[in-house]
Amino acid sequence: MPHIVIQGLVLRETETKETDKILTLLTAERGKLSVIARGVRRKSCKFAACAQSLAWSEWTLYQKGQWYYANEGTTLELFNGLRTDLDAMALGFYFAELTEAVTAEESPAGKLLRHLLNGLYALAVLRRPPALVKAAFELKLLCLAGYEPLADSCAYCGRPEPENPQLDVIQGVLRCGACGGRGGGRSLPLCPDALSALRHIVYGDPRRLYSFRLGKEPLRRLSAAAEAFLSAQLERGFKTLDFYKSIAADN
Repeated sequence: MPHIVIQGLVLRETETKETDKILTLLTAERGKLSVIARGVRRKSCKFAACAQSLAWSEWTLYQKGQWYYANEGTTLELFNGLRTDLDAMALGFYFAELTEAVTAEESPAGKLLRHLLNGLYALAVLRRPPALVKAAFELKLLCLAGYEPLADSCAYCGRPEPENPQLDVIQGVLRCGACGGRGGGRSLPLCPDALSALRHIVYGDPRRLYSFRLGKEPLRRLSAAAEAFLSAQLERGFKTLDFYKSIAADN
């Protein structure tokens, strides 16, 4: 059967049978792929390292029916900085689950893949503060998935710098504290620094996504708004987020 050579990041791994795994790969060209890696749990398997969550590798695959099968793999990046830090690893798993939730099967996903790789790099190599990376990752992921908030001005009065700024996480718009009445939306308070960071994430250069700094209170507000906005737009929870929060609360 014809083989394809493709680079992919393991979003999820599931053990099956005695020595096999089913991998969910994220690729630029084909989006999500379900791949059966036979014998990968044997100690003698030469590409076992490729078949672990958050491993970035080059794969040789062949297709049979609806499934892809792994023929061989070569590791490109394991993000070892994640594997020595429980908080960072848990956050990496959350990023992978989030990305899987907004990615289609067999559909190009180059921007989503780059975003995920950059997020893992920011945690594992750059060692950026986890709370800052989490908020920026969530907001930019939503932008890439078609849920970009309108953050350039108050959606009601048009004021470029809203007074007592708030993010309506249901409508996905910015508003002044006194604008919009008591409609059906749900708004979370920001502050000038948190608003500036929000605009940097939404409208700024993706290559400098994690380059900003925030004080404790502005970061707390940005983090709360980002998580609430994601929950409202995707209308689901994430087990990996619950796990990350349980780990972070203990530290």
